[in-house]
Amino acid sequence: MSSLILIVPILFPIIGGYLLIPLGITNRKIRNGYAMAVVCITSVLCWIALYKVGPVSASLYSFTRGFSIDLRADAPAKMFALMVSLMWPLVMLYAFEYMSASKRTNSFFAFYIMTYGVTLGVAFAANMTTLYMFYEMLSLVTIPLVSYYANHESMYAGRKYAAYTIGGASMAFFAVVMTSIYNGAGNFLYGGNLYGPYDPSLMQIVFLFGFFGFGVKAAIFPLHSWLPTASVAPTPVTALLHAVAVVNSGVFAIVRLAWYIYGPDFLRGTLCLTIAQGFAIFTLVYAAVLAVKERHFKRRLACSTVSNLSYMLFGILLMTPQGLEAGLLHMIFHGIIKITLFMCAGAFMHETIHSYVYEINGVGKKMPVTFTMYTISALSLVGIPGLCGFVSKLHLVMSGLEEGSIPGFIGSAALMVAAFLCAIYTLSVSIRAFFPMAGTDRYAGTDEYVAKEVNALMLIPICTFTLINVLIGIHPGPLTDIIEKIANGLM
Repeated sequence: MSSLILIVPILFPIIGGYLLIPLGITNRKIRNGYAMAVVCITSVLCWIALYKVGPVSASLYSFTRGFSIDLRADAPAKMFALMVSLMWPLVMLYAFEYMSASKRTNSFFAFYIMTYGVTLGVAFAANMTTLYMFYEMLSLVTIPLVSYYANHESMYAGRKYAAYTIGGASMAFFAVVMTSIYNGAGNFLYGGNLYGPYDPSLMQIVFLFGFFGFGVKAAIFPLHSWLPTASVAPTPVTALLHAVAVVNSGVFAIVRLAWYIYGPDFLRGTLCLTIAQGFAIFTLVYAAVLAVKERHFKRRLACSTVSNLSYMLFGILLMTPQGLEAGLLHMIFHGIIKITLFMCAGAFMHETIHSYVYEINGVGKKMPVTFTMYTISALSLVGIPGLCGFVSKLHLVMSGLEEGSIPGFIGSAALMVAAFLCAIYTLSVSIRAFFPMAGTDRYAGTDEYVAKEVNALMLIPICTFTLINVLIGIHPGPLTDIIEKIANGLM
């Protein structure tokens, strides 16, 4: 089957989401049914395309020689697209209840659905030009989601997000142009695809422009502060876009740049790679410290995301197949873990109308399922054996040690420090929820602090992702085998 079919799961949600605005559906059940239908059909179309289409590029449009819009479903594209297509319907279910009392929900779900299609565009991009186009579109369709509440805090977050992501894209544009010139349209090829009479020193500078440009969405220091600020957005946005779609698009773009444009043979031992590794190592510890200090529940999780994104970058930038495997595994597993943690935080905020960590004291007795699922996911993020987070973190540490360089050893040590800090900033929430200190239980019958367990629409996604977390942690073999083949260029 022609690879042109890949355009269908991209365009269908973009068109279907946009139509929500002129249709102006006022009945909540009809709107929710329409939104879920579009999302589920998109996932089915995506799975059909993944099954039917081989790793052959399809050209949609050519601007000029070397710059064209091409789609391709190679192994990394299928991995990212499958991850997104499985998660989106579940989080949409959660969003229906979370947004039930909100205004302008047609607009919210319109952009939320359109973002699905754009994210699939990032996954299926066959070259740097196409990746860049969808990468920029992703910024544009998510700005209204970040600033959804339209108050001062939300509008500030939206402006900051726009400034950072569009500014980062401007930096990345230099890398897109230069790599397309010396790459024959910037096509992706495992192991790198640079050729021609280029200046190696210049191309190292180009790599850093691409790394920090795409690294804005991956929240690399010092371009990270937009992510905690953007946590003011509705929880379905922070859960999916800032734990999976947006931030992982940044990581995915760096995978493409480092492994499918430059390649290990070019980057190993270069100053530009050492600089990039240094920033990733610093970010993963620095952001963990920020998370420990942060008192706002969702901003704490957002700081944790900043740290864990650099876990992935550290593995990817080792430029070994073992490191790439570890980075890709953590991209998948962190998405499962963090989406659960954000949804648990959103459930707490939805039921109690409170947002700060000190306001959690004692709520575990009122919301036992939510905070049990939170605790399991927190243990997984720390890296406790038997859960999926342990698998990827073990791979990351071992990859750093096996690589044998100074950045590899320092990074592995930094990962263990960050894991210790992770235990502090995640498990302290569980302790507050279930075992508050004497006299600090805020939910012991007072009128000011009331809470109850959330309904099934919110619990089903939370429990489903937690179950997946446990099942993969117990039996990770099939998935790790697939990712190992991708990391070694065998798929």
